[in-house]
Amino acid sequence: MNLKSGRIEGFEVYSQFKSVKEFNTHIEMWLAVKKHEFSKGELVGFKRLVRFSAKVPGVCNAKIGTMLKAINEEYHGNGISRSTFKRMIIKTKDLGILTIYETERKNGSQSSNLYSFNRFPQSEPPKAKKLDQPKETNNLFKTNIQKNNKRNENRIELDHTFVSDKVPQNFVQTVKYFFSDAKTIEEYWHLAQIAAFRFEYDQNSDDILSIAIQSFKQLIRKLKSTKSVLKPIAFFYGIVTNKLKELILNQLTKVSESKPIRYVLKTGDVMSYDWLHTES
Repeated sequence: MNLKSGRIEGFEVYSQFKSVKEFNTHIEMWLAVKKHEFSKGELVGFKRLVRFSAKVPGVCNAKIGTMLKAINEEYHGNGISRSTFKRMIIKTKDLGILTIYETERKNGSQSSNLYSFNRFPQSEPPKAKKLDQPKETNNLFKTNIQKNNKRNENRIELDHTFVSDKVPQNFVQTVKYFFSDAKTIEEYWHLAQIAAFRFEYDQNSDDILSIAIQSFKQLIRKLKSTKSVLKPIAFFYGIVTNKLKELILNQLTKVSESKPIRYVLKTGDVMSYDWLHTES
């Protein structure tokens, strides 16, 4: 049984985010590790879908035609094709970023799909969910998509000497022996910055650098000892997050251990002293 179409406010239950700020933070994290999967045109469509998912954070039920019209107006008639947008939707779903539900009108005819963004995982990407009610679409866009993006197969990789100067050299020198590609090094550093931003710790550059290097070394030790790490960069983000929690806990205990302490994240989450103690 499909969902009944309606106003976007009626789909708040499908939102996984407490605020638009939290939603945007998770989108940044998804793009940090998955941006290279999309073509330039697909990224344009992805960002427009994100913008249409702001009223109810992470949820959108706008028609594809409506979003394409908005893109076309923004780019003064140089928008993207419908097939490009559909290709983006399929990729986003396959990567675990998006869950898609079919909706229908009162008369039973098919209406626009409901798009629900997933949270970025703490360690590993989310696995596909099998839902009985409502039913997730399994026949989205019955089109025969030919092999594309062949240009990615011959993409030239730049080594560590081309890494942006925004990335500390100490971090570059640590990572380059295991991942020499400039883009990969930048993505690892970007995730460390995102984690620091969540904990309002992004101004402490020395601590962030130290934690990022320690976390990467811990990741390498894990990779050397086991084959259970499916997505190293996502695992790295989880390590950085835990180390930041430990650091904040140590700082809070120096201030006071005699009364409850609440620490509010930029994402809107609230951490108490007890929560930090049990989760770290």
